[in-house]
Amino acid sequence: MSMRGEQPNPVSPRLRAERPDLAPYAARESTSRGRVHDEPGSRFRGAFQRDRDRIVHSAAFRRLEYKTQVFVNHEGDMFRTRLTHSIEVAQIARTLARVLGLNEDLVESIALAHDLGHTPFGHAGQEALDACMREHGGFEHNLQSLRIVDVLEERYPRFPGLNLTFETREGILKHCDVRLAPTLGDLGRRFLEGTQPSLEAQLTNLADEIAYNSHDVDDGLRSGLLTIDDLMEVELFREPFQAARSEWPELPERRLIHEVVRRMIDLQATDLVEATARNLESAHPATLDTVRASTEPLVRPTEAGRARQGELKRFLRQRLYRHHRVHRMTSKAARVIRELFQAFVGDPRLLPDEARSRVRALEARDGASGRARAVADYIAGMTDRYAIAEHARVFDPVALS
Repeated sequence: MSMRGEQPNPVSPRLRAERPDLAPYAARESTSRGRVHDEPGSRFRGAFQRDRDRIVHSAAFRRLEYKTQVFVNHEGDMFRTRLTHSIEVAQIARTLARVLGLNEDLVESIALAHDLGHTPFGHAGQEALDACMREHGGFEHNLQSLRIVDVLEERYPRFPGLNLTFETREGILKHCDVRLAPTLGDLGRRFLEGTQPSLEAQLTNLADEIAYNSHDVDDGLRSGLLTIDDLMEVELFREPFQAARSEWPELPERRLIHEVVRRMIDLQATDLVEATARNLESAHPATLDTVRASTEPLVRPTEAGRARQGELKRFLRQRLYRHHRVHRMTSKAARVIRELFQAFVGDPRLLPDEARSRVRALEARDGASGRARAVADYIAGMTDRYAIAEHARVFDPVALS
């Protein structure tokens, strides 16, 4: 997936002027590094708006509706999915971007695309697929998200993928092993040089943390795996809860929890935007290039805010993600992933025609690693329910079709 041939493309003129309230260090369409493949611009939409629309219309985005956060899809339709999470991240990121004078269209496109590469069954699925791919370059969902938008989506006659702007792709790639970074051209350079992405990318990354930490509290309480008494150990929950209970002493518990989660998000978002505003005032970056040259992120919470978030993360890891009921399901999920991978790599004839054709093409180019990568692409694209059904079709003698 090398992008060494990437050339900046000019962004076509807009019918309306670029927003005048963007800060000097914000990403601008007029100075975008462009797309990998040349194509004419849109008369009515800016480049980042067009990225967002391509993401929303992609097959990978639609499948997020049936991919989990913590709870597997069939466990209940009241829990959050990757799709609802992505929308929530976009909402938080857009709000903070507007306050800071950053590009709202860009943060929205990054937020909506950031989870496209997640496997079925959340982190358990990723860990299982990474273990399966250990001899073939591993599997990492950030890289898979980039692979989807650069290669795997097939919607346009002139190029593979969605042909997104450099700035959106930069934001999607939050992490990258330094061993793989050289294969990504300009996109991977910052991981080798220790520099930073755009402020929009930095902001969306932290909006993601705010959203999933807060909403996992909500889902944990709704599931009954967490209790309010449990969460009173955590400052980031305790203070909003006590304030909300004091103001609304007669409020039913379910409505009270909604209010507490809302206040948790507000507390973290306020801390982040105020700390970042101070950082920007102190560093006074003149342009986006100045931001990228920095060796430290400028979008970051206060030390106190980071400590509160860290306490909540540790609590959720111990009391929710490692809860025996969650572990039972994720253990089953990991077994589904492993067994499907082993079966398909061992006998690609078990695959549907389109996936089998891709196995042949990548195997012809990259040998055994190409075969494994094509199988990983197929499995990673599954929803929770499809993976369970496919496992039954492959292994259950009764399910012959």
